Amino acid sequence: MNDIVGTTGGKLAHATLENANYVTGRRSFFKYRDLGVTDATGGKMRAQVTSATQGLGEPTGWHYHVCEHQFVYMLKGWVDLEFEDGTKVHLTQGQSLMIPGGMRHNETGTADELELLEVSVPAEMKTVVCEPPSGMA
Repeated sequence: MNDIVGTTGGKLAHATLENANYVTGRRSFFKYRDLGVTDATGGKMRAQVTSATQGLGEPTGWHYHVCEHQFVYMLKGWVDLEFEDGTKVHLTQGQSLMIPGGMRHNETGTADELELLEVSVPAEMKTVVCEPPSGMA
């Protein structure tokens, strides 16, 4: 990473394919490429590219994230999600989704090959397994 002190106390983070830094993530079947934003912002924000070469075999189960916001931009493939209010989203290439922290959701399917950009505020985003909303399995 090329880090330069900025005017707001943050650092410039320049991520390239050549300096790719893969990190452990929430799901063992995904690869997570860290884009250096966590270090550059002192933990105020995280950005990473998530990719997979194998589809989701079964739903992840209902959960929510302890964060302020989670933003997802689909670069390749698709992912199906359902939310506690009954909304179902089929997120495809070129589409984005902002999930408020604490909103219960379930990933129910993915393309065999996918790539997405995920940004969270703050950088640390815990996952909490929870019961499905009433009336939803």
